[in-house]
Amino acid sequence: MIRTPLRPLARILEARERGENPDAIERENLRLRHEEMRDRLRQRAESRLLVMAVMFFCGFLVVGARMGVLAASEASEPRAYAGGASIRASRSDIVDRQGRLLATNMSTHSLYAHPHQMIDPTRAARELAQIFPDLKEADLIEDFTGKRKFLWVKRKISPEQMQQVHDIGEPGLLFGPREMRLYPNGRLAAHVLGGARFGREGVNAAELVGTAGIEKHLDELLRDPARGGAPLELSIDLSVQAVAEEVMEGGMKLLNAKGAASVLMDVHTGEIISIVSLPDFDPNDRPRPPVTGRQSDSPIFNRAVQGVYELGSTFKIFAAAQAMELGLAAPETMIDANPPFVVGGHRIGEFHNKNYGDLTLEEVIINSSNRGTGRVALQIGKERQQQFLRSLGLFDPVPLEMVEARGGQPLLPRDWTDLSTVTISYGHGLSTTPLHLAAAYAALGNGGRAVRPTLLRQSAPQQGARVMSERTARNALDMLRKVVTEGTASMGDVPGYSVGGKTGTADKPKENGGGYYEDKVIATFASVFPTNNPRYALVVTLDEPVETSGSEPRRTAGWTAVPVASTLISRIAPLLGLRPEVEQGQAERVLRVSSQ
Repeated sequence: MIRTPLRPLARILEARERGENPDAIERENLRLRHEEMRDRLRQRAESRLLVMAVMFFCGFLVVGARMGVLAASEASEPRAYAGGASIRASRSDIVDRQGRLLATNMSTHSLYAHPHQMIDPTRAARELAQIFPDLKEADLIEDFTGKRKFLWVKRKISPEQMQQVHDIGEPGLLFGPREMRLYPNGRLAAHVLGGARFGREGVNAAELVGTAGIEKHLDELLRDPARGGAPLELSIDLSVQAVAEEVMEGGMKLLNAKGAASVLMDVHTGEIISIVSLPDFDPNDRPRPPVTGRQSDSPIFNRAVQGVYELGSTFKIFAAAQAMELGLAAPETMIDANPPFVVGGHRIGEFHNKNYGDLTLEEVIINSSNRGTGRVALQIGKERQQQFLRSLGLFDPVPLEMVEARGGQPLLPRDWTDLSTVTISYGHGLSTTPLHLAAAYAALGNGGRAVRPTLLRQSAPQQGARVMSERTARNALDMLRKVVTEGTASMGDVPGYSVGGKTGTADKPKENGGGYYEDKVIATFASVFPTNNPRYALVVTLDEPVETSGSEPRRTAGWTAVPVASTLISRIAPLLGLRPEVEQGQAERVLRVSSQ
């Protein structure tokens, strides 16, 4: 920058020659310089003011727009989890085969607290303890007066409880929207559904995840948004399930049993129409797993799917069917059931030490002879016996749509000896679940094909691997029918419905592995009905039943499991759409009354 001197020499000299005052030149130059500086500073200040005005205008515009957006939106609390986490709160409904609701979601609220915003924490704790009896006042006071700035009070509350909390008037108590899982039928089909719980949680949403049963096994499917809210349709029939649970609970109490289980399966499709395990629970308030004692004593233990038992003489029909399939025997073939029968140094006896003598294969099943079945099993041989039982699915867990099914691993003998071959033929030495047994009997009912049990609604019959011929399956069904009409399951006959089945009474093993109890049994009745046109397989199992109407207690399946199954079939057959058959004599009486 070049500055002009205040006293330029040339002008000073000229002024002196003209007799003027040189100081006037300096004063004039100084005035001009000040005016120039003042104009430059004014211009700079005006520019800064303009920039500041534009910035303030933009700032007020942004703030105003944000305030407008907030005023038009619904108020929400800050999330209590990491930002950006996405919670899928929706979950598909579950319905039975008729479309009736088994599980759904219900809108509710959660209750949480900001202690630092509370006015009177002590009063709030006292009021909350009165509204929620499971909360302790002392614990709430400690939480509210501590250093925490956020804490959950209740994960889900009812509308009535929400109003009561609201009436406290404490600004530090806040509500968040929730979707909770609701089972409108309570305990009905509890083991099938299992239950659900909250997964990831925020104050505005919570993730519903399955905790047991089909809810857990198909958790991803139920939470899949691609389903568009379509319900999951099960094979269960709600009406049949309700009747089955009612009959089984009544039978369990009447026969003083500690537990009960039943499985009703369509022999052609593998659909499970009902499955019962007692005692049970309410999935709306699922109990916690036990930390002490035996797991099998807990109500959340599924006896039908997880309970691995020796199921006794219900296995005898498998030995008979295999012998007929291999051509070793026909229903009329004579079998030696005379004592003694010793295998591997062990004497094989009969119930009440009976001596049946020589029996046909059919009579072996009707009279439930251990010796006759054992001699047939020795003719079959252990290798072929193992192959046949494996084809019926009795060696592996049933691939059912329940997480508990993986725990139903059959217990096989470590060394499969000739003695094992004999004892397994009449249901001792190999332990399976009632679900396994139902699937095996379904193969007898559908003409000899293996069937996979399922809890999902099916549209067509299964075409499983053939495990026996249709002729063999028909002969086996005829034998099972005669067990009911002539044999150990005479109480299982249901007027109008031809029921075929086999009883099984197995001594209960001691927990420490030291032999068997003398007064505790697992009583089972496995059946197929109607035998003239098989549709369903039913297995009923009672844990430690005892019938006390007589002079002596009776524990065998013929006195315990069979009457319960008979009552159950008579109740559910009409619900299943099965029309009763009228026998010849009954038909004549009906016609006679009609003509009159």
